[in-house]
Amino acid sequence: MTEPLLSPELRVRLEEALGRRIVGATRRTGGYSLALRLRLELADGTFVFAKVATTEPTANWLRREAVVYQALGSQPFLAEFRGWSDHGAQPFLLLEDLSEAHWPPPWTSARIDSVLTALAAVRRAPLPPNTPPLEAERLVLTRWAELAAAPEPLLSLGLCSAAWLDHALPSLLDAESQLVLSGESLVHLDIRSDNLCFVGERAVIVDWNWSCVGNPDADLACWLPSLHAEGGPLPETLLPDAAPWAAALAGFFGCQAGLPPPEGAPTVRTVQRTQLESALPWAARALGLPTP
Repeated sequence: MTEPLLSPELRVRLEEALGRRIVGATRRTGGYSLALRLRLELADGTFVFAKVATTEPTANWLRREAVVYQALGSQPFLAEFRGWSDHGAQPFLLLEDLSEAHWPPPWTSARIDSVLTALAAVRRAPLPPNTPPLEAERLVLTRWAELAAAPEPLLSLGLCSAAWLDHALPSLLDAESQLVLSGESLVHLDIRSDNLCFVGERAVIVDWNWSCVGNPDADLACWLPSLHAEGGPLPETLLPDAAPWAAALAGFFGCQAGLPPPEGAPTVRTVQRTQLESALPWAARALGLPTP
């Protein structure tokens, strides 16, 4: 017998938060955490999206997301906030159902402009309380020293040779050391196509669990390798003179794409490799290095 998506206790909590009876629940795919994602059909014929924690890390990530939605209200780059319940190990977040939105790719110039408009609005948004600093993620975002000591995961991908890496490492390390993370702007820190959709012409950004405060160029830089991989322009077209970002992102993806996938995210390494295939040549061009 198939286990129901909603336990009796969870159903009661969801219906209390919504003020309406749930008549259907469908699991939604996507995302790389172990959170339970559901499209809930309500008795009045409307739908709502629910993200439910299943582990301690997903519970903490949901709490961080909830702060953003509660603090920023009706910002145009956010899905509509429908409710929040922080209950022990299984908090849940209720949001506008975006199933009928357009999820890229493909990309058009108008869609790219809509995302740029949304990112500009993110920069201007007020900071939610207790937003952590992007600077705290420096060791996560700067990984070339780690790759210099253990290059095998990168080299195993076949995207560069050992000789190229030996030649490029001094330049990559130097560029990465100049990365500016400090700033006063709200940063999403995980902009890519599966965290973006369009409601009409409005770009909506989802999954705010990595939100922080820092250099607003971070969001544009993080988006550009995946945008280019999906048929968009070269990264330097939208963010010129950004060798530190290009180097750092190439190192970030290079340090992870060749590793075994983490539990619950079997496709994440494929996504990271695709981004590395764009980020590594971007770094080479930005630094005047040979093509890897």
